[in-house]
Amino acid sequence: MEPGNVNVGTNVPLPQLNQRERPRRKRGLVGRGLGWAVRAVVAFVILSVFMVVLYRFVPPPITLTMVGDALGGHGIDKSWRPLSQIDPNMARAAIAGEDSRFCLHDGFDLQAIETAYARNARGGRIRGGSTISQQTAKNVFLIQGGGYARKALEAYFTVLIENIWGKRRIMEVYLNVAETGIGTYGVDAASRRYFGHDASHLTPDEAGRIAAVLPLPKKRAAIAPRGFTRRHGNAITRRVGVVRNDGLDRCLR
Repeated sequence: MEPGNVNVGTNVPLPQLNQRERPRRKRGLVGRGLGWAVRAVVAFVILSVFMVVLYRFVPPPITLTMVGDALGGHGIDKSWRPLSQIDPNMARAAIAGEDSRFCLHDGFDLQAIETAYARNARGGRIRGGSTISQQTAKNVFLIQGGGYARKALEAYFTVLIENIWGKRRIMEVYLNVAETGIGTYGVDAASRRYFGHDASHLTPDEAGRIAAVLPLPKKRAAIAPRGFTRRHGNAITRRVGVVRNDGLDRCLR
């Protein structure tokens, strides 16, 4: 071979990766993945706590359920009214119809869950054991469906609002964001739609009829209710006085 020439023959061995470097690369990828996962969880916790603290003082401007209605072609009729300007009969009707132990539990009513489970096991109409606190957490921060993943997040947000908001704020937000008809949100909008006046003065009968709509707002109407809706509304109306007399709404006074 003459001086200055370079042998580029195929017999020259190519450099090989050190065998010890491959596991290190895999461990590095796993470590980076775990790092990003931890960062995502921390970011979610910080953001969720921030939103809950913010909504302690500021009315939630919109919910995912409202967005779904808007995308579905329905208008959104809502108006915010402070709890102090909502007739007490409405909160009592909500407690009577949705969560009789609202002032007694810390967000979860195990007794109601056990009762609902036993009732559903016997068949017939399926009923849940969700409290007003759980429903508020779902309405404000989450979607309506979602299965177990959503239920886990619902429990997380329920703990946050119980400890950061307190009962009065939970009831106030619930009565303002709960769906009360197709495209209608909050009891003030419902009162104007169904009865032609705001929610500052509601009779026990009017409050009971609105509360009867809450479980299935897209299928029930407070105007000339029929069947189960009528019977349920009448039962709630009768229990409004019980809630008042037995102090079941004392955490709101």
